[in-house]
Amino acid sequence: MKCEVISIGDELLIGQTINTNASWIGEQLNNFGFTIAHGAIISDNKNDIILALNNASNRSDIIIITGGLGPTNDDITKHTLTEYFNTSLERNKDIEKNIVAYFKSVNRPILKSNLDQALLPLSCEVLSNSRGTASGMWFEKDNIIYISLPGVPYEMKGIMQEHVFPKLLTKMGGETVVVNKTIRTHGMGESFLAEIIKSWEDKLEINNIKLAYLPSPGIVKLRLSVIGLDKLILERKLKETIDELKALIPDQIYGYGNATMEGVVGKLLKERNLTIATAESCTGGSVAKMLTSVSGSSSYFNGAIVSYNNQSKVDLLNVDFKDIDDYGAVSQQVVEQMAEGVRNKFHTDYGISTSGIAGPSGGTKEKPVGTVWIAVASKNRIVSKKIKLGYNRERNMYVSSISVLNLLRLELLKN
Repeated sequence: MKCEVISIGDELLIGQTINTNASWIGEQLNNFGFTIAHGAIISDNKNDIILALNNASNRSDIIIITGGLGPTNDDITKHTLTEYFNTSLERNKDIEKNIVAYFKSVNRPILKSNLDQALLPLSCEVLSNSRGTASGMWFEKDNIIYISLPGVPYEMKGIMQEHVFPKLLTKMGGETVVVNKTIRTHGMGESFLAEIIKSWEDKLEINNIKLAYLPSPGIVKLRLSVIGLDKLILERKLKETIDELKALIPDQIYGYGNATMEGVVGKLLKERNLTIATAESCTGGSVAKMLTSVSGSSSYFNGAIVSYNNQSKVDLLNVDFKDIDDYGAVSQQVVEQMAEGVRNKFHTDYGISTSGIAGPSGGTKEKPVGTVWIAVASKNRIVSKKIKLGYNRERNMYVSSISVLNLLRLELLKN
């Protein structure tokens, strides 16, 4: 069944409020096996609402409308729907009692405009709101379902969970099972990754598995979704599919679901009873911040040095000034000495380092903005890598941080 989400509110159009409702509704509907075909953001204007409803009714089976159900004059959704469905408003005594009880519970005076929220279209099924005063409404016309919900996220979610999802699943003829799995990768851009795994991706359709690429700076998430009746069978099917992918890109997959690079690295360090320290130049302490954002990181993170200028690299990390003079601060020679220097300074098992040109200034023809060296040092060896980035300063710093943590992750797995 095709779904469409219409978000009503001038505050959404002008960027005053972020439209988190649509993203949450879309995610939940997808988890239940519905297809999200369209979405729209429109103003608090009767003609715009009617136009959006007409457009949606020509292409969607389920239309979910959020916003415009409050007690103020600019909340016109209910009145517009009453006109659209050629019905009239009637005071719902049960809802009115709920509204009175709600205001008593929060010890606030009740106004006529609040009580008038109990005026609801005769032709709708009322969806009571246990978290507020704006009831949801369920209409059906010409085999199309129209659902109107309050724009307050907390209230909208309550009505969706208590009323809408159970009713929609009943309409589908039972509880269809949807199993999702998100695979997190680093080290390849979306296009290059798609080319590498094309043969694997081509086989997904045979197993009725849907794939979505979700790229962000430094990371490409692959979300797999499969629909069926038996959850165990679906989970086994996804596991087999993911195992095949791991054989193709073993070094790029670093985690699943909501796993973070810093969380994965921290877990590896903790399991192996190893310690780490960071020496940072272009990332300015971002790597240390990421590592210490993980609860319990004090068991493996010993300390950090942000050596932003050349003299601090010499004084604090024992970098040879001649190498800085000969090769530059952004070089393999310097970044490796930084990693070894911080490891010795904090007496840790591993030292990691970054040195680069984050931008927007500072680049040269030989070393343009986005040139970054990263390194990992242990008692056995030092590994380093040059990466070339093309983002803005903030993103270059973030991707550099993710990249050095991934280099550490790969070293930990080898050892």
